[in-house]
This record gives sequence, structure tokens and C-alpha cells, in this order.
Amino acid sequence: MNRVLLIEDDQTVAESLKGALEVEGYEVVTATNAAEGLALVRDGNSQAVVTDLNLCSPEATGMDILKTLHATRPLLPVILITGEHTTDKAIEAMKFGAYDYVVKSGQLTEELLGVLERAFADSQLTSQPVEIGDTGFTRDSIIGSSRVMRDVYKEIGRVAAMPVTVLIRGETGTGKELVARATYHHSDRAKQPFVEVNCVAIPENLLESEMFGHEAGAFTDAKMRRIGRFEQANRGTIFLDEIGDMRTSTQAKLLRVLQNRTIQRVGGKEPIPVDVRVLAATHRNLEVAIKEGGFRQDLYHRLTEAVITLPPLRERREDIPELVRFFIHRHASQLGSSAATMPTPDAMAQLQDHPWPGNVRELRNVVRKSLLLARGYPISREIVNLALAQAQLPRPAADQSIAGYVSILLARAKAGEIENVQVVLTEAIERELYGQAIRMADGDQSKAGSWLGVSRPTMREKLLKYGLHPSQAQTGAWFPKL
Repeated sequence: MNRVLLIEDDQTVAESLKGALEVEGYEVVTATNAAEGLALVRDGNSQAVVTDLNLCSPEATGMDILKTLHATRPLLPVILITGEHTTDKAIEAMKFGAYDYVVKSGQLTEELLGVLERAFADSQLTSQPVEIGDTGFTRDSIIGSSRVMRDVYKEIGRVAAMPVTVLIRGETGTGKELVARATYHHSDRAKQPFVEVNCVAIPENLLESEMFGHEAGAFTDAKMRRIGRFEQANRGTIFLDEIGDMRTSTQAKLLRVLQNRTIQRVGGKEPIPVDVRVLAATHRNLEVAIKEGGFRQDLYHRLTEAVITLPPLRERREDIPELVRFFIHRHASQLGSSAATMPTPDAMAQLQDHPWPGNVRELRNVVRKSLLLARGYPISREIVNLALAQAQLPRPAADQSIAGYVSILLARAKAGEIENVQVVLTEAIERELYGQAIRMADGDQSKAGSWLGVSRPTMREKLLKYGLHPSQAQTGAWFPKL
């Protein structure tokens, strides 16, 4: 259970917040002044601190608490509550290491819960080191001893301590986030914040505000000034996941950050200096995107000061037994299975023969399903085949609308069976679109590409990605009613 220390001298506010947080599953410990709060922090059990910026404490204010904690425990998230609608003090507090701040208002509880959820997620990324090439079963690990993975480990070691921007390339599900975290943990910024921004998960119209922050009144819902992720990552590392999906207008502003080491909030006029190391990741072919005008060439050169390329699982099949053992040890206790439940030799051979289009992420899901199906017994080839069949994503039916297909995908995601619904949906549509186009064009890639409005290199890339060929592309005749 996540433990929150709440330092608040207003008893009414303290009781209200404590009750609301406990309803959401947090363990809450309260203090009414700075001395009491700092003593509780020294106990070492608090995982986040929420404190009133304007404590009426004779010995220290919320700002003093922040400075003390940042000096002694820089990775402990400290969230400030301020009663002032002019947030200059809170903005100043961000410079001293505050994770975020919320204003006392009718939405205080809701906003605080959102900030805490994000703080604990970021704190987990920061505090749990990634083991490289090690099957320690209590931590996240990058697993594999194949030659291609040894090359990846060498590259991480080579660039981790260097002050360069790193682009991590690889197909979806290969473990790009783990490589980013390993690079961070082996850098000289390992004791500073690690902030992740998923460029796909955040709507395009909000991504710029999320990254750089905004001023009050910058747009319709901007009722107060907001700190962006770059400022939160100051002196630390920011990880921009799926950067290939970032729109070009935001790319231009990111380029200025990399060139000038300053950001400008949406609606703001003053440049704000930031000291942030940038790690980025993408599964897209950025060279093709540059040719098509979807990605800036100057930003590409800035991002590729160092490049780490993760191989797909099909190119390191010798690592599959090691990965299977790791996932079994990791998930067996969670699922009430025996950690000794290992695949039979023919089941392991079946796992090694599978093409794994979803890479390591797909393998993990299949191992979990196999554990559930095996119920403590050895995992047989039949169980593996059943788990593989259950793990297959649904294909849209001929008479199915986009809305219906999305509902199915979201239900699968809610059940924990799949991740990244947006990517899954996009790939399903692309597979259908490019498959039908190449068949109608009788295999003429240039003609099919002209119909779709894409270049021949893009057409060729998509056909290779989805294994499509005019004689083989079996489409589902999916024409949704729009």
C-alpha cells in the first residue's frame, strides 16, 4: 500500500483529504507542523509527502520542508497545497524540487489524487533499478545473453554516462522503456528525477501543454499556471516515448529546447532555462517519415547523437527460454501457481518457433496465460497453443463498425489482456488498408501508394511489416459505417 505523509495545520482540510485518500487505497499519516512531519519522514516509511505551502508553523513553512527534503531525499515526491490563486510561490517552489502543486479549491481532492497517482508511477520508475542481463526475480530486468543483446548492453554502458541525447529504436514490445530506465540508472543523473512522457497516450492538443506547461488563460480550460514535464525533470532525465508520433509543430518546439536548453510555456513569453537530459524512443521508421514530411530532419539529427537499437524477439530466439523462466518466476506467485511450473521441452520448442510479432510483451502475456491454464502442472505444448490462440487479437468482422471494434479492444485492455489500444487499432486499420490497396493494384506498389497518398518506400515498409503480398493478403472486407 502506498504511504502518504500529509502535513497540514488546518484540521478540517487534513481530515477531509485523509478520508478521501484512504478511500482510494492510500495509507495516510498526518502531521500538523514541520517538526512533526520531518520526524516522520526520517522514519523512512513515507513514499510521498503532501504539505501546505503556507503552514502556520513557528519553526518552518512548507517551503522550508521542501528545501530540507530535497536536500536529504531528492527522489521523494513532495506535493504542495497552496491557498493562493496567484501561484508565484508555488512556481518558485518547483525550482527547489517540488514534484507538483495543487490549489485549494472545489477540485482539490480530485486534482491531488491525479497528481499522487502520477507521482507514485514516476517514483517507481525512478526507484527501481533495471538489471541488465540479470534474471534477478525481484526487479525489472533486461533479459537475454545472446550476442545481439550483449551488444545492446555494451551500448547502454557506453552512452549512459555521456551528456548526449539518446534515441532508442525498436519494434513495439521490445523493451525500449527498460533500456531508457537502465540508461538513466547508470548515468550521473540517477539521483535526480526520471520523467516519462508517452507521446501516443496524450492527445495531440494537450501534448505541448503537458511537456512545457501553460500560463493561466492560455486556452479555454487553463484556469491557472501549470508546470510542464520538462520543468519537473529539471536536473534529471526526461523520456519521450513514441516520439515518432509527435506532430511537427511540437517537434519544432522540442528542437528549440534541445538547441537552447530553455522552454516556453504555452501562452508564455519568457524563456525558462532547464537542465534536462533527453532520452527518446520510437518504433517508427523516422527516415521514411522525414521523406514524407512527417518528421523534422533537424530534430532527427539532434535526437540521434547516440542510437540504441533493440532487436525483435524473432532475431534472438535463443533468449526465449531465459525470458520464459524470468516471467514464470515473476508472475507465478501473483497467479497462485508454482514457480517450478516450467514448459515441457516440446512446449519450449513451440515458444521458440513462434514469430512473436508482439515481441517480449506478447511472450510475457502468453506465459501468464499458460500459467493460468496449467494450474500448477508443467506447461505442455497443448497449453502453449491454447495460450497463443487466446492471446491473438480479434480481427474486425466484415460488418463491424470501428466503434464496435474499439469497444472490444478496450474491454480486452480493461481485463489486462492487451496494452496500447491505440497502437493495436492503428495497426489493424493499416493492415486492412494496405492489404486491400496492394491487391486492388495487382501488386503495383507505386500505384497503391499513390491511392493512399504515401511514397513507395512507405508502401514497401508497411507491406513488409504486415507480411502482405498481393497473393497472400487476406483482408476482412472491413468497411465500417462512418
